[in-house]
Amino acid sequence: MSGQLVGGIEAGGTKLVCAVGAGPDGIRSETTIPTAAPDETLGAAVAFFRAHAPIAALGIASFGPLDLDPASATWGRLTTTPKPGWSGVDLVGPFRRALGVPVAVDTDVNGAALAEHRWGAGRGADPFVYVTVGTGVGGGAIVHGRALHGLAHPEMGHLRVPRDPRADPFPGACPYHGDCLEGLASGEAIRRRWGARGETLPADHPAWDLEARYLALGVVAVIAVLSPRRIALGGGVMRAPRLLPRVRQGVVELLGGYLDVPALRGAGEDYLVVPALGHRAGVLGALALAAAASAG
Repeated sequence: MSGQLVGGIEAGGTKLVCAVGAGPDGIRSETTIPTAAPDETLGAAVAFFRAHAPIAALGIASFGPLDLDPASATWGRLTTTPKPGWSGVDLVGPFRRALGVPVAVDTDVNGAALAEHRWGAGRGADPFVYVTVGTGVGGGAIVHGRALHGLAHPEMGHLRVPRDPRADPFPGACPYHGDCLEGLASGEAIRRRWGARGETLPADHPAWDLEARYLALGVVAVIAVLSPRRIALGGGVMRAPRLLPRVRQGVVELLGGYLDVPALRGAGEDYLVVPALGHRAGVLGALALAAAASAG
């Protein structure tokens, strides 16, 4: 990234983090805006960037789903988001009109994946996958240095993983699919299944063996399809004590020795890793998107 200043927005369901800078060590200004009604929220973000102009470009890493097809008439808009009042909202237009600079947009998890690949746990690994396990579950993939897009953007949280109704009668929390990966392993799924938030459950609670099983199933599916050289597992749920080692063990067991490669031998400690950028990954990814947009 060059030394020119760009803007970045990490747009989440509860807040927008807006920053102006030139990379991880070059943040000049930053603010947090509560996610309220779209006009109010985006208007406040526009005002922040106007106050810190000029910037060369703006990047937006947002909750979704999003229309990311450049040929689409609704590119840059939210689609079927469960966030009340935000379906169909144009995230790009207000900033293009107000700031007159190139605007790039991607999912929040693709942004986090891009930042981790450039500056964090994914350096030197391509393809690289970042999976976040929080209120929901999402995944971003970097292939040849760029975030993967196609028919839409990756929806790793909605992988259909096996569920044994006798062992786990919980039908799932996803409003679209019920027992997809997000429906079974997200923070919201933990809360609904056990009647308590994950951070209140002890390390020996049966929730964590079940959680590790579902996450390992999802990770194995990602490995089989994308063959990433490294996967980072982040999000609030992953901060539970001893969860990551359980997931690593589950992945090794589920692969059954089929992929005989050094990275997957042993405990997989250098393959399934924690993110290096923590909660900064999203907004840093937005700045990386902006830098790419400013370079053309």
